[in-house]
Amino acid sequence: MAGKKRTWAEKMATGAPHVEVLARPFAGAPAGAKLLVSSPMEVDAYLSANVPSGTTTTVRALREALAKAHGADTTCPMSTSIFVRIVAENAWDLIEGGTPITEVTPFWRVVDPGSPLAKKLRSGSDWIAHQREAEARSPSILTA
Repeated sequence: MAGKKRTWAEKMATGAPHVEVLARPFAGAPAGAKLLVSSPMEVDAYLSANVPSGTTTTVRALREALAKAHGADTTCPMSTSIFVRIVAENAWDLIEGGTPITEVTPFWRVVDPGSPLAKKLRSGSDWIAHQREAEARSPSILTA
């Protein structure tokens, strides 16, 4: 019997960041490198605190900043992408539930509208592009 599917909010609360020493090469990092496996909550906190309105960043830059904060050589690219999706879908749930956009994690600032990830998100690529354009024109104004 299949279990109940977890909500995006429940997925947000999973795991804690930890650093592992690689026994073998992985995702471009050599054996012996320190690899950070972050968490959805850490990704959420980073985006909220470090990517202001009117600016964007990349998942690569996010990974580099998180690795540096933990004294790691790199951050796992696969788990980070998963965590960005969890953060984005949780934020979208909040938006759909009536939370003002100014009070949700600004996932659109890290998800490139042309990326495969953007196409998977319920918000969609067009909405992400619209949000980025709106903030670029007027960083203090957000639209839903």
